[in-house]
Amino acid sequence: MMDEALTAGAVARRLGVAVTTLRTWHQRYGLGPSSHAPGQHRRYTSEDLDRLEVMRRLTAQGVAPAEAAAWAKRMPVPIEKAAPSDPAWTTTEAIPAARDGGGHAIPVGRAGATARGLARAAIRLDAAAQRDLLQMTISRRGVVRAWDEVIMPVLAGIGERYAATLKFIEVEHLLSRTITEALSAVPRPPVGVPPRILLTAADEEQHTLPLEALAAALAETGVPTRMLGARVPPPALAGAIERTGPAVVVIWSQTPETADPAQLEPLLTGPRRPYLVAVAGPGWTKHALPAEVPLLGGLTEAIQVVTAAATA
Repeated sequence: MMDEALTAGAVARRLGVAVTTLRTWHQRYGLGPSSHAPGQHRRYTSEDLDRLEVMRRLTAQGVAPAEAAAWAKRMPVPIEKAAPSDPAWTTTEAIPAARDGGGHAIPVGRAGATARGLARAAIRLDAAAQRDLLQMTISRRGVVRAWDEVIMPVLAGIGERYAATLKFIEVEHLLSRTITEALSAVPRPPVGVPPRILLTAADEEQHTLPLEALAAALAETGVPTRMLGARVPPPALAGAIERTGPAVVVIWSQTPETADPAQLEPLLTGPRRPYLVAVAGPGWTKHALPAEVPLLGGLTEAIQVVTAAATA
């Protein structure tokens, strides 16, 4: 709560918007200052600021301004206090498709309004808006749909922009970090359930987001995992297998440079060979893999394959 009413300039600084934006929201949608003293300009109260924060967050997530304003006036609390299950959240699904623009816009194709909202938050480096949207989407759609329908299109769009401009590395880094936080927040199975699935990046491979998505998606179904993370040398992976005895090992490679099939050989011939050794990611080439090592496709297929093997 604010100790005293604020001017338009002070509110604009707090929200990170222009004063002209506040004037537009006031004139068009009735989200203006409500405190008035004789002989003075109207000022914004704490309740006004709460409504404007809801307006800012929703418009950042792709909600049309008129709909965002209606929601802000209907529920005058910060958006992080609003329940994701509230019907008002469904307004993001009714927004007409927007044209993918040039300049600083991130193309997401026909991925939908939620992906466009995440792309806008990403380009502004707005971690709070990214976090809100990711948590809401995972809660409503589940990890697999959130990954396929929202996260992947935005990551692919950032990659496309980088290829064309050699820019937006900072955008990708912050978004990746926020995605990691959102996936890590998915509740895990009880501690007493021993993990039989080991997830790891290939030797010198630094990309782990797809493995984090797989771990979170499996956790949603009650299946625990153990994840080693990035750049795991073959001796370290062999040591982890020797100590933990997993039924399933999944190795991710993003690029051909990290997808050396030779690193699979010790896993297939070691004293505690897992029931299933599988690989995933665009780095691997199917014909170069040992016959007994499957190349997993999308997230849904990976969940089905590793769950079946872990419970065999």
